Amino acid sequence: MNALQDLGEALVALSTDQLKKIDLPDDLRAAVRDAQRFGSHGARRRQMQYIGKLMRAVEPAPIQAALDEINGVSAAANARLHGLERQRQRLLENENVIGEIAREYPGTDIQYLRQLRRNALKEQELGKPPRAFREIFQVLKNLVDAGAADTPDVMTEEREDTYD
Repeated sequence: MNALQDLGEALVALSTDQLKKIDLPDDLRAAVRDAQRFGSHGARRRQMQYIGKLMRAVEPAPIQAALDEINGVSAAANARLHGLERQRQRLLENENVIGEIAREYPGTDIQYLRQLRRNALKEQELGKPPRAFREIFQVLKNLVDAGAADTPDVMTEEREDTYD
């Protein structure tokens, strides 16, 4: 019983975007949103009891797995991040990896990725903070998360200030 309440607390602690990633029944999702809005301790406590009641009707394992994925606790999330880090390192070592990424994700902005690679190598050479290095990771993560086939212009959102 306490495990379900703890799971409900974890759901209430999530941001709106994180909550959207979890498959929940509509009534449970609405109850979680309501609990996030309540400031009064008594109202929040009653709402948490209601969430606990609703949680008894759902299977907690998929919700816990989704929470672990969001919080980076699961082995799958860690493996995914390590894979992205390896791909970033391969990209820095060999420019031909950009072609592989472009084939895997057809909407990739190759010119932007090449520029980030050049900037990251220059940053490493000059001992500057690794801004482009981190940006490459974010671009790769966005490509994987969005599937890039569905959203061909994934990388244009954050790049206005990146061109030197």
